[in-house]
Amino acid sequence: MSKSVNTMFNKIATKLQDWFPAPEVHAHCDGPCGVYDPASARITAEAVYSMTKKILELEVPAASDAKATIAYQNTLSRYIAIKEEQAQKTKEDILILWTDYFKPVHLDAYPDLHTTFWQAAKLCSACKVEVSLQHAQELLDAVQKIHQIFWATKNRDITWYKAS
Repeated sequence: MSKSVNTMFNKIATKLQDWFPAPEVHAHCDGPCGVYDPASARITAEAVYSMTKKILELEVPAASDAKATIAYQNTLSRYIAIKEEQAQKTKEDILILWTDYFKPVHLDAYPDLHTTFWQAAKLCSACKVEVSLQHAQELLDAVQKIHQIFWATKNRDITWYKAS
């Protein structure tokens, strides 16, 4: 495009902006409202619980059964990989809510907000390095608390439910 055509388009765009000015907008978060939702953290935290339970229920085969031992090791390593991946995803989801959605006004209403999120993030780490059904349940409980706080900030009563 030639320089004169470019200049002409710029003048037209400027005139249109003068005639039809866009209203000033404000947002309280990085993304448009409605983007944030703790549901994904619930799903991944539930997967952590499920994989932890499956690991603990997995029966170790007799050492003399090579085929069963290989199948056991394969299944165990898959469960562990899924558990760790889902714990990391849970951590990412709750940290995004904590750092991007929640604002000082929410901290005024929920003084334990930082502690709640910090403990939930620490539980994600614990679930990655341990095989603890107790910690997996505590993680689910923490995500439920985050769910309740989040929806309360929106003055909505959204039922907590689990898939399992």
